[in-house]
Amino acid sequence: MTPDFQQLMRNATRLTRTGDLQAATAAIQAALAGTAPAPTPPAPRAMRDMADVIDVVARELPDTDVTTPPRPAANDAPGTGRFIAGSHSNAASRRDFKLYIPPGAGERALPLVVMLHGCTQNPDDFAAGTAMNELARAQGFFVLYPAQSQQANPQRCWSWFKHNHQARGRGEPALLAGMTHEVMAAHAVDPERVYVAGLSAGGAMAAILGDAYPDVYAAVGVHSGLAAGTATDLPSALGAMKGGGHPLRASASGVATIVFHGDADSTVHPVNGHQVITASAGTASSVEVEHIATAGGRASTRSVHRAPDGAVLAEHWLVHGAPHAWSGGSTKGSYTDARGPDASAEMLRFFMAHPRRQGH
Repeated sequence: MTPDFQQLMRNATRLTRTGDLQAATAAIQAALAGTAPAPTPPAPRAMRDMADVIDVVARELPDTDVTTPPRPAANDAPGTGRFIAGSHSNAASRRDFKLYIPPGAGERALPLVVMLHGCTQNPDDFAAGTAMNELARAQGFFVLYPAQSQQANPQRCWSWFKHNHQARGRGEPALLAGMTHEVMAAHAVDPERVYVAGLSAGGAMAAILGDAYPDVYAAVGVHSGLAAGTATDLPSALGAMKGGGHPLRASASGVATIVFHGDADSTVHPVNGHQVITASAGTASSVEVEHIATAGGRASTRSVHRAPDGAVLAEHWLVHGAPHAWSGGSTKGSYTDARGPDASAEMLRFFMAHPRRQGH
């Protein structure tokens, strides 16, 4: 861990103990984002109930506007597909999004990949860094990029560590699943091939979505994230980021999951990647381990977890020497590591091998 990250963690812990939860939350957001927190005024009063406080740090007012129809983005070009902007609302809140529509969309049902950005990022930045639109153009699938609002979180982190944003039908998971359904209804999307992936806070929220909505998302990609239920409040979030938490699920979810995590990640401890895999595949699966060396790039260890019938349940890519960044990403976006194996391509390969299982 870097000294700056450790200092942010110590500050957050100290502020939690003194009851200044607003400042403590700013510290954890800064730790996730890798930045120094802006000064925060003292909390107006002592907070007795930590579970309630964590939900009101960034208040969000219900938005009564109807859903905004998607509109073309300014950077569309002939033959490259379309990258359009829109928004989705439910009774509680609203979020903007960007949607990549590949050339030839509408001729047949295509897969959909939902991409959840990390703290301080936005859809355009995440699309540039992961180069997922380029893969979508070449291989033919939709890409949905939900945008976290600064009203909901000042540094645009998804609320993975808040207990009321971790279950089906509640909070951000309900909003994101609703947004996914809206896109599916508006476009020719194959309902058996809908997937979700994310980075850091987005990766943690992707794990929550896969756990809460296995009937919507056929497989999950978690990059530098945490398992669903690892944290339910600020103190447990701090602990999980520093050294892993205690996921609530007692048994494996069975949701097909691929994990990328750098073993030099000083923001989210690499043990969290192992916990994501355990939450998905359990401990009874057989494991095949492969060591991969790349000329001029980072070496990695790929562990494939199989069910007794040989079906692949999960993949874990531990990228050696990699920081808290999207492996194999483009320098056009933030939080990317161009030297690593291509997480976007590997996640896409894994996704396409895992259509939604019957009964889900």
